[in-house]
Amino acid sequence: MRMEDMVLVSVDDHVCEPPDLFEAFAPARYKDRAPRLLEKTDGSHMWLFEGNQVPNVGLNAVVGRPPDEYGMEPTSLAQMRKGCWDVDARVDDMNANGVLGSLCFASMCGFVGELFHKCEDRALGEAMSRAYNDWHLEGWCGRHPGRFIPLAIPMLWNPEATAAEIHRLAKQGCHAITFPDTPSGLGYPSIHDAYWEPIWRACNETGTIVCVHIGSGTGMNLQDTSAPVEIMITGTNITLFNVANELVFSKFLPRYPNLKFALSEGGTGWVPYFLERADYVHEHHHHWTQNHLDGQKPSDIFREHIVTCFIDDAVGLETRDKIGVESMTWECDYPHSDSTWPHSPETLWRSIARLPDGEINAITHENAMRHFRYDPFAHLPREQATVAALRAKATHVDTTPVSGGGGKAPSDFANGYATIGDIIQQMSGAFSTAFKDDPDN
Repeated sequence: MRMEDMVLVSVDDHVCEPPDLFEAFAPARYKDRAPRLLEKTDGSHMWLFEGNQVPNVGLNAVVGRPPDEYGMEPTSLAQMRKGCWDVDARVDDMNANGVLGSLCFASMCGFVGELFHKCEDRALGEAMSRAYNDWHLEGWCGRHPGRFIPLAIPMLWNPEATAAEIHRLAKQGCHAITFPDTPSGLGYPSIHDAYWEPIWRACNETGTIVCVHIGSGTGMNLQDTSAPVEIMITGTNITLFNVANELVFSKFLPRYPNLKFALSEGGTGWVPYFLERADYVHEHHHHWTQNHLDGQKPSDIFREHIVTCFIDDAVGLETRDKIGVESMTWECDYPHSDSTWPHSPETLWRSIARLPDGEINAITHENAMRHFRYDPFAHLPREQATVAALRAKATHVDTTPVSGGGGKAPSDFANGYATIGDIIQQMSGAFSTAFKDDPDN
């Protein structure tokens, strides 16, 4: 296989939502209370909902900018590449990157709809969650059939309502929903609590995969403000080790044969050690713990129920036989700072080129199609879905880095380099900046 012949489906990208999101999808009785994207006096944009401010954080939308301009300052739509928030431009950028399909996590409401969880008016929170899901399916995915994998946000405060939403959306072709990596981090019961049974049951019945994104419950490691910021960025992905640990020893997962979890942006290189350690612990301790796992090993449960996701992971590909090729999927992470856009095929090819064609196809798109019940070839012939074919459609797309407005010199940081404290300061300044116009008018 040549690099140009690959078919790429990304199971982890992100959308910076457009300002008119709720205009068409919020119920009429709630339109005046729906989130609004407003401009601040410094030109940045901020979502406002029930007194809560949500910025478009810099590192979440830096694709297409010079790397020395990355940072955590909130941005305006004008500073972003248009593909961050405009679905037609997004497809152009996907074509330029040779990417056929994309699953997009929410930004303005949080990965699992945390913004709506804060709403004291539960009816309003549920209405906004459903409106967001309707926009995502119709206004985002529906604009370009076959190019996106639909992804819903839950209503964690009401598992029964979430279960009903899972069934409603499955009928419309959505078979993925988000869930926090640590529910207790958002004030909810642990993943082992019977509280979540309606959601597990609904996902099992509809074949809906549960996407657990890094930072969706625990947040980021911001405790040591003097530490270099790379420590936070490097360590976040492997936090999903803990999620895998919770799942393979859980009592609920084996009861649902069709229930799968995707470890979104978790990487794969750590998985072989995790499986070895989990099996060792089970073998040495199940006699006295009486957690017999119905005769299975933790590694068996992992391979049956867990989907791994990576951006650039040479170690994971080298040890794929220990992970399970059938569970591995690829991510682009557009438009976050870890994204490989617009050179995703080239970056991936460095590590995947030596694999057999069948394994390349499985990892680049076939696994994603199966686990997420996604069939792009119902809308686009396979020969038109390759890296080469898609890039041929995007000769008009300029991928040259464009400055978004200044970078940081060493003198801009107290220690001469960016610390966790520096990025906290960058973010906190956004909330104290006044709105350009009175948001109550």
